[in-house]
Amino acid sequence: MFREIRRKKKEISIESAKHLLKSERRGVLAVNGDDHYPYAIPVNFLYDESDNKIYFHGSRVGHKVDALNNCDKVCFTVFGNETVKDETWAPYVQSVVVFGRCHLMNESETSAAKLKQFAMKYYPDEATADEEISQSAKAVQMYEITIEHLSGKEIQER
Repeated sequence: MFREIRRKKKEISIESAKHLLKSERRGVLAVNGDDHYPYAIPVNFLYDESDNKIYFHGSRVGHKVDALNNCDKVCFTVFGNETVKDETWAPYVQSVVVFGRCHLMNESETSAAKLKQFAMKYYPDEATADEEISQSAKAVQMYEITIEHLSGKEIQER
């Protein structure tokens, strides 16, 4: 159902792809937008390997929400882990592409726990995370992407 990476020599292992998902702070979420135009937006995210899902937060209204209500199929891309190996001017960059289905999490203890886990990735300490959650939790909703396929590759930018 999902295409294989065409240039197999550039493919990274699933373990390396998951490491990139765990370590990077931002990704790009692509949804099926208005009039069948793709709509891609950067989001902060949390990858939880134990349940093979990606979590992000968002507002209760807007283009992204409308698009997800119309079609739950998404593509999520993360890139980073830039390293210099051969030439100092042409770094290597890794990327991961995830295909999956995205849903709004229901208002439950699970959603609150994921929000806390998410906040701990971005805030310097638990007290700061708790303060931010208490101030903005009512305006935020959590989404989860159930991963159906992921692949990663490394390319040299030259």
